[in-house]
Order: sequence, then C-alpha cells, then structure tokens
Amino acid sequence: MRTNKFHIDDSEISSISDFAGQSEQINRMNRKKAYWISQISGWSVFAIVNIIVSASFDYFSWERTIELLYLCFCGILLTHIFRDIVKKNGWLNLPLKKIVPRIFIASIIMGIMLFFLYTVISIGVGSFKLVHFKVAFFLADIFRLSSTILLWTLIYFAVHYFENYRQAQIESLIWEAAVKDFELKTLKSQLNPHFMFNALNSIRALIGVDPKGAQTAVTKLSNILRYSLTMERIETVPLDKEMQTVSDYLELETIRFEERLKYKIDLDPKSLKVEIPPMMVQTLVENGIKHGVSKRTEGGEIEIKSQVQDSLLTIKIKNNGQISNEALQKSKGFGISNTKHRLHLLYGEQASFSIINKSENEVLAEIVIPTGGVKNESFNN
Repeated sequence: MRTNKFHIDDSEISSISDFAGQSEQINRMNRKKAYWISQISGWSVFAIVNIIVSASFDYFSWERTIELLYLCFCGILLTHIFRDIVKKNGWLNLPLKKIVPRIFIASIIMGIMLFFLYTVISIGVGSFKLVHFKVAFFLADIFRLSSTILLWTLIYFAVHYFENYRQAQIESLIWEAAVKDFELKTLKSQLNPHFMFNALNSIRALIGVDPKGAQTAVTKLSNILRYSLTMERIETVPLDKEMQTVSDYLELETIRFEERLKYKIDLDPKSLKVEIPPMMVQTLVENGIKHGVSKRTEGGEIEIKSQVQDSLLTIKIKNNGQISNEALQKSKGFGISNTKHRLHLLYGEQASFSIINKSENEVLAEIVIPTGGVKNESFNN
C-alpha cells in the first residue's frame, strides 16, 4: 500500500555529523587531560616512593630530591616522546607478536637514556662519586629504570586497548541500532501496493451510482494514505488509531467485494491506548483478504478481537480460508515474516506471533505484545 522508501534528510545527516564531531572533540580533550594527569601523578608517585625508600636507609638529602625530581621530569619527557613515536608508527595497530619485542627494546633503550641523564644531574649537584661506581650498580639502575618504563608502557597499551574495545562496542551498538531502525522502516514499507489501485477503481465505479458514497470512500482512502505517510518516523501507535485505519480499509474493500466480505471488530476498552507497531494489524487483515477471502467464491469474514490480560495485549485476527503448510513452515505469505521480524526487533522475546489453520475453513493469526512499550528505547522517537 506504500511505496515511499526510507531516507534521511540532508539536515538530519548534518546534525548527526555535527553531533558526532563535537562528541569526538570532547572525547579527545578528555583523553588528553586524563593522559597528562596520569603522567604527572604516576611519575610523582615514583619520586615519592624513591624518597621514602632513600629516607628509610638514611640516604636522603636535598641533592637526592633534586635528582629524583629531574629524573621524573626526564621520565615524563621521554615517555611522551615515546608515545608520539608509537602513534605515528602505528604500533597500536600491530599484532601482539610484533608489539612485544618493540616494547621491551624501547623500554631498555629509554632505561639507559634515563640512567645517563640521572648520572649527568648527579655529577651536576655533586653527589656522584667515581670511587663508588660499580658495574653492578650500573646494571641495577638500568634494570630498575627500564622496568619502570616497561610498566608505564604496559599500562599505556592496556588503557588504549580497553578504550578501543569499549569504543568498538559502542560503535557496534550504534550500527546495530541504525540497522534495526532501517530494517523497521523498510519492513513498514513492505505493504501491498495494489490496494490503492483497487480502491481507486472501486471509487471510480461508485461515482456514477453513488456520488456521496464515492466522496466518503475518497475521504477514507485519504485517511489511510495520511496515516501511512505520518507513520514514517514513529515506531508505535495506539491501537485505536491503528484500528481507525483498519476500519477505513475494510470499508473500502467492502465496496469492492460487496456481499462477499463481512467483518467484525471487538476491542477491549483497556487495549485502545496500548502502543503497537503501526500497520501491523492492517498488514495481517490485508493479507487475510488477499490470500483467504478473495480466493473463495462465496467470500468470507474477517474478525478482529483484542484483549488485555497480565500486562499483555493479545490481538486475534481470524479470516475464512486456508494457509498452506509450506507457508507456515517457511514464514511466507500472510505477512508472517514481516510481522515476526518487526516484533523481534522492537520487543525481543517479550512479544510473539503465531498463525495457524484453526479449522478447514478458518485461519487464526495472534499477536501478543507487552503493554509496557518497546524493549529497545532507541527506537522511540
């Protein structure tokens, strides 16, 4: 019944792009701030720990304090340069077997550099004594500083991978929601386009014999088309609004089928304001007429009934006719696949749909929907 395709306006694309750009800019600023806080606080902790250890061994002096502060400054500078090298050379995107040797080699090199810088400041403040210099102390200090750099590197890579994993999850959820939203809009557009032509032909035939009836029919057709167009951006509508369209549709089909089509509608007053997916009942009624009533020479009847019980809305649609076992098994015809897919996207396991041959001459379709609303709030506009 509707042929217009799902699309996003240019203004919407621009708004989404602007929002995404602003969010990314804020995230970059927050990451940069967190990085420098971590750098300064981490190396400060390193200096404090070393001061405490020195003091506990009666090896604390103002020269030692200057040396440690200078060492922390050099550590911040070297690791920041190392961070730029990692980002520019794409180390973060390398497989683990290539990253590990790079991390160890870089940590040893920076440990050696820090040791020589530390030696220079020790000579500068006069605390370095050549007679106390031993190769074992040399290697021990390099190992200590290299281990510190290695710890810094492991933390940096771990934080980065955690952020990437979290960002990938967020992007995955965004894409999943976008795909589901697109699927829902596509599914809503999968309605019978022949109805409009049949309705117009019926109205044309009615104009000569019943002009007022033709006017009423045109009004009902315009109501259906307006409803079809306005539901483009909504995922649920009150049941009574859906049934107004269904009633208009059945009235128009009665003009075409005349005495061959009868219908009965019995709605629970408590169900009228319950939100349901738009055009879902309409689709099943339309298919019930197309595949059931219209194929019978004597015609048939459509019966629609709703009931609310235990926070669940049940909608039953019965029509004369039969549905083949193949259609039941493969979800073909009668809007089965469309209805099941839409319910699953909106409600998950909370909703259900079934269709059976209740007898040799009757088909029963049943929709069960929670009265609390859709499961995924991202679909509510």
